[in-house]
Amino acid sequence: MSEIEVTWAPSPNTDGRTTPVDMLILHYTGMPTGEAALERMCDAEAKVSAHYMIEEDGRVFQMVEESARAWHAGVSCWNGDTDINSRSVGIEIVNPGHEFGYTRFPDEQMEAVIKVAKSVVARHNIKPRRVLGQSDVAPQRKQDPGEKFDWSMLAREGIGVWPFKKPAIGMSEGPFLAFGDSGEQVAAVQKLLHEYGYEIEINGEMDQVTVNVVAAFQRHFRPARVDARIDTETAERIVELTEAAGKGAI
Repeated sequence: MSEIEVTWAPSPNTDGRTTPVDMLILHYTGMPTGEAALERMCDAEAKVSAHYMIEEDGRVFQMVEESARAWHAGVSCWNGDTDINSRSVGIEIVNPGHEFGYTRFPDEQMEAVIKVAKSVVARHNIKPRRVLGQSDVAPQRKQDPGEKFDWSMLAREGIGVWPFKKPAIGMSEGPFLAFGDSGEQVAAVQKLLHEYGYEIEINGEMDQVTVNVVAAFQRHFRPARVDARIDTETAERIVELTEAAGKGAI
């Protein structure tokens, strides 16, 4: 890979793809150290891996060739596709995560993420809307890379989506939909989220599945406040993204 040094650390946890690559999935390691995460992803008994892992200081490790299927996405779904591992490249970003003291992602690390991600996206011609977080494809069980990850920085470098012309306020008040609410407005938002790609049933209920999906959307696209409520700002961003996707703009 040009312009960045990559250390090869082969993992046995890999097999063959069944479909061409058209997604990039970003994760955090969610372990106390990068060393522990790398050791686990190279352990055959763990049955997990990723194509790349990026340390806090910007060092890049590659565990699986991009031509092969890494085991990073687990039970996940996007736009109806369930074998996300077969169609994606997975990047693990070293961060202790919500369980072990979630922290910001250092500048050196973000610079390396951008370089690796930009190379992957170009190599596989991945569309912006298919650069996603683990929480997007598995919102019922995952939170990573989370609200402290700077998706807007990636988008400025041509990686992924951040289409909003105005800066995020993250403090939208007034009417909102929350857990336990129901009705046509809830169903309308569920339909938009489903059209964008999230796995969600259109039942008109702000049930646990729906609030988890809304929280996942906020972690990616409205990280200033993740409260799983559909306020005006969140709703506007859902509409904007879905309309852009429908027009093929992203």
